[in-house]
Amino acid sequence: MPVKQPAPGDLEPIETASRDELQALQLQRLKQTLAHAYANVAHYREAFDAKGVHPDDLKTLADLAKFPFTGKATLRDHYPFGLFAVPREQVVRVHASSGTTGKPTVVGYTRQDIDHWADLVARSIRAAGGRAGDIVHVAYGYGLFTGGLGAHYGAERLGCTVIPMSGGQTEKQVQLITDFKPDIIMVTPSYMQVIVEEMRRQGLDPAASSLKVGIFGAEPWTEAMRREIEASAGLDAVDIYGLSEVMGPGVASECIESKDGPVIWEDHFYPEIIDPETGEVLPEGSEGELVFTTLTKQALPVIRYRTRDLTRLLPPTSRSMRRIGKIVGRSDDMLIIRGVNVFPTQIEEIVLQHGQLAGQYQLVVSRDGHLDELEVRCERLAGAPAIVSQEAASWLQQRIKTLVGVTARVVVGEPDSIERTLVGKARRVVDKRPRG
Repeated sequence: MPVKQPAPGDLEPIETASRDELQALQLQRLKQTLAHAYANVAHYREAFDAKGVHPDDLKTLADLAKFPFTGKATLRDHYPFGLFAVPREQVVRVHASSGTTGKPTVVGYTRQDIDHWADLVARSIRAAGGRAGDIVHVAYGYGLFTGGLGAHYGAERLGCTVIPMSGGQTEKQVQLITDFKPDIIMVTPSYMQVIVEEMRRQGLDPAASSLKVGIFGAEPWTEAMRREIEASAGLDAVDIYGLSEVMGPGVASECIESKDGPVIWEDHFYPEIIDPETGEVLPEGSEGELVFTTLTKQALPVIRYRTRDLTRLLPPTSRSMRRIGKIVGRSDDMLIIRGVNVFPTQIEEIVLQHGQLAGQYQLVVSRDGHLDELEVRCERLAGAPAIVSQEAASWLQQRIKTLVGVTARVVVGEPDSIERTLVGKARRVVDKRPRG
């Protein structure tokens, strides 16, 4: 479908700034961020000192490579508020991602952080073709997950009318889309496919709905899925990228006129690509692990956060800022099941909490229609009675749902029933989802 090019008045000046102007702003903000983190967060002060660096050592953007990385474990180790750089009383909102033992990854926001987040999601929606007065149907989950509220505040900031539907209740999703006639939907791509199927089940033509744009994120998706959704739903599908540790949705987002990878909002987030093994910063255009440093966060500044996403930085096209190439995988073994991050080690922790289960386990991921399914296979301990299997399966299913946030089918088998390869090592993940 034809796409209207944005008028100059639709863009912020920074979106068309020169590279020199952008880098000067980044350097200024990076110096402030490092000084803020060093002065107010004990962890960063200790980590910088241990590496023999000080915020004053940053003279150029390239000097950031001298500073230590931050990982998800760092946030968990300082649960709940140990990485906050402002007094807790100045934190106006807390979000969190799932944890394994009741300790999720906690992020906090000051009033200014919330304002910046809303501004950036508004910028993202505008890049996707949205304008003030549009109706935006938000089907991301609300609550501790950053998706729903992040999308909501951004759409309101742009001047849109928001339908805060959240996830689930697919029949009602279709009813509200039919009755309220939204212009834009913000949802995971896999759930958009479920909505399309429900429209067809009700005898509706998905391509005839009011939806013109779908802003899809929270899980990886392919160009093939983009084509399928655009053809079936009759809309433009654009990719939005974010992670709660850095902000939430809106760290980067695609432009509807090019649809060539999410543009990183580099005035707020400084990206690097590193070798995941050595940590060395790689030359422009190389494939490696994506690392972000926040440039404007007050409550929770993050320095060189390792996202584990494997991608490339691409040159600017529709905006003055660089883009993220398609994420080709992860430098660790994290799975994304229906928008929820699942680590095999999370399942392992839970399995080992049960006294009559062996430590062997296997995660089998498949796709039922358009939705991912997770099966967890594990074993009884040698000598444990057979009746343990049924009780343990029920217990594990409940614990995984509560602590990880996904519904899994659990199968508890006989001792030694999990396949081993190479010196007794188990194959932890079997991913049966189609590729491409």
